[in-house]
Amino acid sequence: MKARAPQNRTIDLTDAERAVFLQRLISLDCEQLPEEILNKTICQDVFEALPHLPKNFVDLLIVDPPYNLTKNFNGSKFRQCDRPTYTAWLDSWIAQLKAVLKPNASAYFCADWATSTDLYPVLEKHFTVRNRITWEREKGRGAQANWKNASEDIWFCTVSETYTFNVEAVKLKRQVMAPYRDLAGQPKDWDDSGSKNYRLTHPSNLWTDITVPFWSMAENTDHPTQKPEKLVAKLLLASSNPGDVVLDPFLGSGTTSVVAKKLGRQYVGIEQDTDYCCLAEKRLALADTDPTIQGYADGVFWERNTLVAQRRPKKSMSLET
Repeated sequence: MKARAPQNRTIDLTDAERAVFLQRLISLDCEQLPEEILNKTICQDVFEALPHLPKNFVDLLIVDPPYNLTKNFNGSKFRQCDRPTYTAWLDSWIAQLKAVLKPNASAYFCADWATSTDLYPVLEKHFTVRNRITWEREKGRGAQANWKNASEDIWFCTVSETYTFNVEAVKLKRQVMAPYRDLAGQPKDWDDSGSKNYRLTHPSNLWTDITVPFWSMAENTDHPTQKPEKLVAKLLLASSNPGDVVLDPFLGSGTTSVVAKKLGRQYVGIEQDTDYCCLAEKRLALADTDPTIQGYADGVFWERNTLVAQRRPKKSMSLET
């Protein structure tokens, strides 16, 4: 376990915890029934696991694949390649994933600006592409000879014309800077019950309220491309219902499974790195005692840096058993 500063809340694994969580991981060598893999972490290469997944059992697919960048994932390097090679790689597993989805399923695919241009034509071949979400990823150093990359995309796709979209579940609570009242003097489309005035607004495809996990956040890990729980919570609440099955074939440190558990969904995660799988299992165990999601409180999503959205109890990160 790494030495951390006193206020650093990054989730680590002790040797004892790793031994415990290794016992919870599974791998697949034959076709499975849904009940055999639900709420499990599959520690396996995605191409080895996909042929053994049940058909038509997933309600929501969330995919955060390696972008076409050279990146070190705990010693395993994904290397940048030419665009035709990367596009062929995308198509090789996206084509297989469609078979596990229900006819009314939805799917979200993450990408950076360059990967988006390769990903879109592949998605258009297999799904109905309904929208592209762009979210502000305000983290990292500035570029000296180019514009700083401070955004990423999420492509929203469906299998058919019938799908779930719970708009009321994903409204954003924004502070009203110039409130106005009706003729009776009552707040018009805003709430004046607190010390500040707020309005619930419809979700758009431009997200500026996301905080990328960092050292003082309880969800933070050392995974190099970890997505925020708040971001995944928006996708789950919009496009699934309690009890639905959520699949993430590139699970990383477990954010999709953890958020699914916190929001009452069932989950299946696939990840080839053993340490990341164990981190996912630790985070799932922590969710039993802390089901909160930073930035999501009182049934609504709050603007970034809103005080109520930052309230989260500090808990011990040790789960040795």
